[in-house]
Amino acid sequence: MSLRVLVTNDDGIAAPGIQALAWAAAQRGLDVVVAAPLEEASGTSAAMSAVERDGRVVVHDHPLADLPGVPAYGVGGSPGFITLIALHGAFGPPPSVVLSGINRGANAGRAVLHSGTVGAAFTAATNGCRAMAVSLDMLSAGEATAASGGAAVDAAARVRDVERHWATAARVALDLLPRLTAGPPESVLNVNAPDLPHGRLRGVRRGSLASFGQVQMTVAESGHGFVRTSLEEPGQAAQPGTDVALLAGGYASVTAIRAVTEVADVDLSGLDQEP
Repeated sequence: MSLRVLVTNDDGIAAPGIQALAWAAAQRGLDVVVAAPLEEASGTSAAMSAVERDGRVVVHDHPLADLPGVPAYGVGGSPGFITLIALHGAFGPPPSVVLSGINRGANAGRAVLHSGTVGAAFTAATNGCRAMAVSLDMLSAGEATAASGGAAVDAAARVRDVERHWATAARVALDLLPRLTAGPPESVLNVNAPDLPHGRLRGVRRGSLASFGQVQMTVAESGHGFVRTSLEEPGQAAQPGTDVALLAGGYASVTAIRAVTEVADVDLSGLDQEP
């Protein structure tokens, strides 16, 4: 029996990345079901939000091109919510693995906390299902490499989605699947690949989480009754060996992460004693 896999994302059911990931999984002989938000749900982390009509969550059949026979659904809900109901049998037999992505843009550094792509994977892992978050970097390769500051973001935006190397990220992810299935269920593999042809990758490396993401939110302007935010690249260089640095060097990065865990290095002694 082939491995049952849910493919989801936070860019929406119509995004090109999810089709590339689902296609790659189906080509490996996996039992694939696709369920993703009807609309973009970026930045939702592991939110449990849904759109209901008459007390029922909205679900539409959404067949994907080049994937005949693969059931696919657009759902009025956040990626975390979709993952949770999939684990409870909403789209057929519960999956053994969740593949979330391919996100349009890297999910790197500690900023992964806010990602809906990673949030779906965290939700799966918290519920005992192995999961991988997959993203395609838009800033460290191609025409953006020669740019700096906000110009890098602008240069990346000029490349059309159909010209992106989604297949590179999908291939890297599926090649890592045996490592995921051999690991503990509560762990997540966070995978980022440069927007390059697979043959131009310098390799796949284990990357530590950078202390920041590729971009950071700043408050550009505030006034009476409003705040305007913007995204800009951090002013400091990424530390060697981090996911951000590896992407900039032309490597795909993989990081093993966990969602909610207890820590033992905070002094809470004496709190269990009777008064």
